[in-house]
Amino acid sequence: MAGTGDDETQAGNRIDIDGDATGPVIAGNYNVVVDAQHGSTVTVLMDGRRPRPRRRDRIRLLPRRQGTPLGRDADLAAITAALRGGDSVQLWGPPGVGKSALLRHAARTLDAGGDGVVFLDAARREPEDLAQDIFEACHSTGGYAPSRAELPQLMEGVEATVYIDNADYTADQLRTVMDAAPDALFVFAGREGTLQGADGRAHRVEGLTRDAAAALLARELGRPGDPDVVAALWEAASGTPLLLLRAAAVARLDPTGAAGLPRPGAVRELLHPLFDRLDEPSLRALHLLGTFRDAELDPEHIGALSGTPDAAALCAGLAGLGLTEETQLGYRVADGVVAALRERPGLRPYSLERLCTHFADWAARPETPAAQVAGHARALEVLAELAEESGRADLVVRVVRAASPALARSLRFGAWGRLLDQGLPAAQRAGDRRAEAYFTHERGIRAVLTGNRVLAGVLLAEAGVLWHQLGDTQAADAAANAQRYVPQDAGPSGGGPSDGGPSEGPGEGVTNSPADGGSDLGSSGPDAGSLQDPAVGTAPGTPAPEPAPTPETGASMPPDPGSAAPDMPMVPSDPGTSAGGMPVDPGTGAPSMTGTPPTGIGEASGAVASSAGAGGAGAAVALKVAAVIAAVVIGAVAVQQNRSSSESASDTPAVSVPTPTVEFAAPTDLVDATTDEPEPEPEPERELTGLAGTWNGSDGDTYVFTDAGFGTYTMADEDGCGNPTSTEFTGSGDTYSATAPGYAREPCDLVLGQIRTTITLDEDGDTAQVTQEVVSVVDRSARCTTCQSFTLTRAS
Repeated sequence: MAGTGDDETQAGNRIDIDGDATGPVIAGNYNVVVDAQHGSTVTVLMDGRRPRPRRRDRIRLLPRRQGTPLGRDADLAAITAALRGGDSVQLWGPPGVGKSALLRHAARTLDAGGDGVVFLDAARREPEDLAQDIFEACHSTGGYAPSRAELPQLMEGVEATVYIDNADYTADQLRTVMDAAPDALFVFAGREGTLQGADGRAHRVEGLTRDAAAALLARELGRPGDPDVVAALWEAASGTPLLLLRAAAVARLDPTGAAGLPRPGAVRELLHPLFDRLDEPSLRALHLLGTFRDAELDPEHIGALSGTPDAAALCAGLAGLGLTEETQLGYRVADGVVAALRERPGLRPYSLERLCTHFADWAARPETPAAQVAGHARALEVLAELAEESGRADLVVRVVRAASPALARSLRFGAWGRLLDQGLPAAQRAGDRRAEAYFTHERGIRAVLTGNRVLAGVLLAEAGVLWHQLGDTQAADAAANAQRYVPQDAGPSGGGPSDGGPSEGPGEGVTNSPADGGSDLGSSGPDAGSLQDPAVGTAPGTPAPEPAPTPETGASMPPDPGSAAPDMPMVPSDPGTSAGGMPVDPGTGAPSMTGTPPTGIGEASGAVASSAGAGGAGAAVALKVAAVIAAVVIGAVAVQQNRSSSESASDTPAVSVPTPTVEFAAPTDLVDATTDEPEPEPEPERELTGLAGTWNGSDGDTYVFTDAGFGTYTMADEDGCGNPTSTEFTGSGDTYSATAPGYAREPCDLVLGQIRTTITLDEDGDTAQVTQEVVSVVDRSARCTTCQSFTLTRAS
């Protein structure tokens, strides 16, 4: 939909493929170069090259300032007594009782003693990632993750007090965190009392006393409340500060000005009255946070996605109403809010594609700090879950592919593993062989770094086969080189170190637990399933895997016409080929680096290889490649890279489904929420014909869109060589988009990148705005010199 040009001033449009980020990090004895295109590489450090972390002169990582909690003198005294006695402490109690407020206040006010104070939030995080947080808070590390055996040695003598909120861990997991800093004292906060015996003291946090509850209500209302009403509310709320805060908020926001406290019997049902009193921007921001469930978001993202100018101030106001809670990163919804939002009618769901696009683009930017991406790991995980539930495996792939390099560089291997475990099966369902190879490769690298070397050998061997099938020799070499650091005689007996192998990385000699995204050969954790992949066969003695469950889709969504597996021509299996159809060495059984790969493998706009069947036979299916939308020209020299690199998670499949919108709950939850009362009549909407019809462009061209059903519109077009093809735009409501290859001028079939075109209908439905952007490039010197914005007008 655009011409060509050579204006070098358009360099600002250049975007690296899927967050192409190449950078070194060091984990234990391993040097890792993170590569977003061809898979990361790993080598063993030479003697004397391991970094020497320097202990910080002043350890001081404090929580954000918040108001002073009322009625907590006795709790503070208990914490002080335990710390002075050399004991760690666990604060525990139900949600909303005030544990976090107490912990934050203690971190800021109690005598730090020793070497200083560290405050961290452990919500939905692995203990190993938290241990790395503690290490980095106490040392200047320079991108280094010590091995599990080395970490306690580096932390020896560090007598800090470490406060950890949302530490909902078992006793063994708490011990893992404490062992990482053997001379530190810990104060945990969680829902259950699991700390016991020699590990420390468990202190239950109770509700407020009646006097403290009265003081809280008076502070929030600006005046004392009626003593009898206050006493009744205190009793009904069991002294829970969160419920009392919401009761005061309902009274304070009463539109009649009466400012009367709610009835005691309604104290636990105050969320809907609060929602009714919120203005539109506040409800929209709260709705966004609720969409992300228990994940925290930086105010920058809240503002960008909800259209709120001052998101930080708005969310702080919501926290004062007991609807959100402030975190070190930003904000998340408070307890009970998500369930209440699911029951509220009339909320317009956020576009899933828009949310995924926003975070994928943000995570892929070279200037986005890896620590920020790691801080949003739970939000990315929730996005992948929502996309999976909506049947959009392509969006899962896009989010995980964009975030993976930054998570690797952040050295938070737990979060990295969780995302990779979501991305690999999604890539297989989406038929994205390049993403499948990449995720398999990265899981193998991670297994090396975390000490699960048996699994590493299996995954890297599989990745090598997949890369060779795609014709990417650079990536195949990276996988083969990484295999050098995996024992060749690794068998199914365990994942420990072998004689003669290189030094271990983090988790030295320890097999990952399922919670960490790894497993031994006999475990049932997330990594165990990959050992049953048809591409590598079934490990002896392990049961056959159950088929993956079909994700539920929203009640309003039509069935996915592409969900049924297409008929695929099978590649004959013989002793001279691997499971994926790759030639193998008869002597070793390893993939051969020579010879001709099966027909169709590695073609840039053609067939994509796909593993199929429990027998491990390879299969290939030709996928239609979307037509060129805008030309990409070389700014320097056209590097003849593998054309298969142009395949990405954003490729439009041959059969498209409408862009889903994010719902708060599975369809059964929505039905259950409305069984006792009739559903409200839907508001009348203006009649739209979508993109169907003929449009005149302000660029002088004419465009014809045909309704293909299910929210898909096709446009006749040509590829880079002038061959007729068709571009598919998918979407819903007013917004439709397509991602298609951009071609070089010479040779005309050389794919240099991916360009996304978005068409947004104006309110009248007869005009539309077209925007174009580069979402990935194959050659780093490639630039889009014609990406532009223009207008479409529906022809009469």
